[in-house]
Amino acid sequence: MQYISTRDQAPEVSFPDVLLTGLARDGGLYVPGFWPQLSHDDLRGLAGLSYPEAATRILLPFMDGIEADELLAMTRAAYADFADPAIAPLRQLSEGHWLLELFHGPTLAFKDVAMQLLGRLFDRELARRQQRITIVGATSGDTGSAAIEACRDRDAIDIFILHPQGRVSEVQRRQMTTVLSDNVHNIAVQGTFDDCQALLKGAFNDLAFRDEVTLSAVNSINWARVVAQVVYFITAAVALGAPDRAISFAVPTGNFGDVFAGYGAAQMGLPVEKLIVATNRNDILHRFFQTGAYRCEDVVATQSPSMDIQVASNFERLLFDLAGRDGAVVRQQMAAVTEQGGFQVSPAALRQARELFISCRVDEAATTATMAEVFRELGVTIDPHTAVGLRAARELMPDGPVVTLSTAHPAKFPDAVEKACGQRPPLPDHMADLYEREERCAVLPSNLAALQDHIRRLRRS
Repeated sequence: MQYISTRDQAPEVSFPDVLLTGLARDGGLYVPGFWPQLSHDDLRGLAGLSYPEAATRILLPFMDGIEADELLAMTRAAYADFADPAIAPLRQLSEGHWLLELFHGPTLAFKDVAMQLLGRLFDRELARRQQRITIVGATSGDTGSAAIEACRDRDAIDIFILHPQGRVSEVQRRQMTTVLSDNVHNIAVQGTFDDCQALLKGAFNDLAFRDEVTLSAVNSINWARVVAQVVYFITAAVALGAPDRAISFAVPTGNFGDVFAGYGAAQMGLPVEKLIVATNRNDILHRFFQTGAYRCEDVVATQSPSMDIQVASNFERLLFDLAGRDGAVVRQQMAAVTEQGGFQVSPAALRQARELFISCRVDEAATTATMAEVFRELGVTIDPHTAVGLRAARELMPDGPVVTLSTAHPAKFPDAVEKACGQRPPLPDHMADLYEREERCAVLPSNLAALQDHIRRLRRS
C-alpha cells in the first residue's frame, strides 16, 4: 500500500512514513492509493470477533510492514483498559435508532479509540528507526487529552498541544493541563481552534523547522488516526446485520475526520445508506452539502465546543475524490480558501457528494432540548455533541436504521448537561479528583514564530 498526497506534489510513501510524517510536504493530506476491499463474506466473518481481532483484520491491509500477530498484540494492548469490554458498544434507543458509545477510553472521548493505537504504532516505528519526534497537535477539546494520554512519559516523543484559550470545557482543559509529565507541553492560544489549526499547518509547512525538530502529527491530518476510526463503523454495522442490510450513521462533526472514516468504510465495501453530517451553528459543512459552496464565516462559541470549527481540515480528503483525485483542482480550492475565503464545487461534484452524504444544522436550543428529551424519556444522559448527532438523525431519518456516534462522556460537559437535565453528571472514579489537580499551561499569541520559539526551548534533544 502506497499513500499519495491530496495536492499531488509530494512523493508516494509507505505506511511507516505516513505515520511519522503526518502532513505531506506539499501541504496536502495523505490518502491510500486505493481502498482495500471487504467482500460480503469478509464482513460476515467479522461477526463474533472481539474488537481487537476485528480491528486487526480491517487495518492490516493499510499497514504494510506489520505482521498480523504483531498488530493484534498492539490492538489488544490499546483497548485493554477501556471501561466497556465491547470497546464501542451499541445502545438501542428505539426500534430504528442506536447510539454507538465511543467514550469508554481513558479520556472519555472517541479520540481514544484511535489515539491508544497510535501511541503504540509510534513506539514501534521510533524504536525500529532509533529516532525521536516532536508531536504538535491542535485541539478543539478532545484530541488533546487523548493524544497526551497516549504519548505521556514516552522517551522518544515530546508532545505540544494547542487549544483555544477559554473555548474548551473546564473538564477538557484540565484533562490536558493536569498532566505534568516532562514530555507534555500544553499551550493556550489566544484565538479560536481555527487559529490553532492554522499554526499547526504553518509549523508543518515551514520545512526547515519541520526537519529541525522532526515534527509529527496526532491530529486527524495523520492518516493513521482516520483509518483506526474506520473500524468502529464496520463493527457497528456488522453487529446490526451488515452486509445484508445497509446502515446509516449520524456523525457530529467539525473537522470532518470522523465522518470521513465512515466514508472510508463505505469505500471498502460496507453497505452504508447515508452518512449524516451533523453540525452546530458553525455550519460550513452543512452549507456545503446544501449548496456546493465552501465558504468560511466567523466561529461562534457553543455548548458543543469540539465542533466550533470553520476550516475542516479533513474535508480536503473528500474534495480530492470529488475532483477525480486531481491534485491540481484541490490546490486551487485550498488556495481559494486562503485568498478568497472559499470556493464552489461543480454541480457534478455536489451530486456525487450527495449520493452518500446528507447534512443537518442543529442550533443551541435544539441541542439542549434533545439532551432533555433523551434523559426524560429514556433515562439516558448524553453530551451536547451526541445530542447534535441524534437530533440530526431524528430529523433526517426518523425511521432509521441509523446509528448516532456518541462521541464524548456527558461528564466532560457538566454545565451543558446540568442545564438540560437538571443533574450534574459525575466524573468516573479515575478522574474524581480532576478539579484538585495542579495545572501547567503556557499562554501564547496566535503567532507562528512565538510557537516555534516555545517548541525549540522546551523540546528535549
